[in-house]
Amino acid sequence: MTDVLTQSSTARLGFLGVGWIGRHRMEAIARAGFGEVAAVSDPSPEMTAAARETAPDAEVVDGLDALLEMGLDGIVIATPSALHAEQSIRAMEAGVAVFCQKPLGRTAEEVRAVVDAARAADRLLAVDLSYRFTGGMRHIRERMGELGRVYAVDLTFHNAYGPDKPWFYDPALSGGGCVMDLGVHLVDLALWTLGFPAVQSVDGKLFAGGEPLRDAAAQVEDYAVATIALENGTAVRLACSWRLSAGQDAVIAADFYGTGGGAALRNVNGSFYDFTAELFHGTSRETLATPPDEWGGRAGVDWARRLAAGERFDPAAERLIDVAEVLDRIYGR
Repeated sequence: MTDVLTQSSTARLGFLGVGWIGRHRMEAIARAGFGEVAAVSDPSPEMTAAARETAPDAEVVDGLDALLEMGLDGIVIATPSALHAEQSIRAMEAGVAVFCQKPLGRTAEEVRAVVDAARAADRLLAVDLSYRFTGGMRHIRERMGELGRVYAVDLTFHNAYGPDKPWFYDPALSGGGCVMDLGVHLVDLALWTLGFPAVQSVDGKLFAGGEPLRDAAAQVEDYAVATIALENGTAVRLACSWRLSAGQDAVIAADFYGTGGGAALRNVNGSFYDFTAELFHGTSRETLATPPDEWGGRAGVDWARRLAAGERFDPAAERLIDVAEVLDRIYGR
């Protein structure tokens, strides 16, 4: 592995898991020019073949061990959730930076172990919390000072569909249902936008098939509501779901209300990708962002850019633990 990358360097990267999301991130990083796709690994020959259409010179290898033997600068992990923490730790211990799909771990304990490994190895760690990188949320965060004291945040992510892989529905493998899959984005958006204030209390209610979740060890939730009280007095409410009859493909929103105004990120016509962002003052509104906005790969590109510039461990990664602790508390852990 290259010990110190210069500003003009291109990081040599491996991609562990090249299904749709892994390939999309790979394509975005390769297109941006900050990372060389040196190797790919996936148990599916069809997925690796598709990946090599984008990166024909990439070596196809068998698993994480083979990737770590290549002396890479960084690894992009897009494997099932149960593997994220262990694979990330092994990469860090081998001196390799990591960009991982969410969730980084199934519990706060797992996330803390990964962050500790990154700190000990002094390697750059980032997670694909991609909604931070929408143009709309960037604009809202820059203008938060115009809202006065923010006292209420409402967050929503309803998905009219559900995951198509069986492991999502096994609590041991996934760590949870729609909260782990979608709610992680909502919790992160609230805390990140507000500057990560301390959390005072969390109350969550989980449902499966329209009934209260009875056995979290045997089933995962498909609907959840939670209230998060922050020590600065802000009340955060969130709701997320799979397969909700929402009248459209998705309902995604982040609303912020303050003593001087409000702001909102909302998806357009049920889209998972198109968003508007607006600033409110009384009954007036200001448009901050509209589609199109190619935001999906920006988190990975940002990590690759920073890695190519020689960045090491970023203490901001410790905020990943804050988000994971809120999820634990929603689950009653």
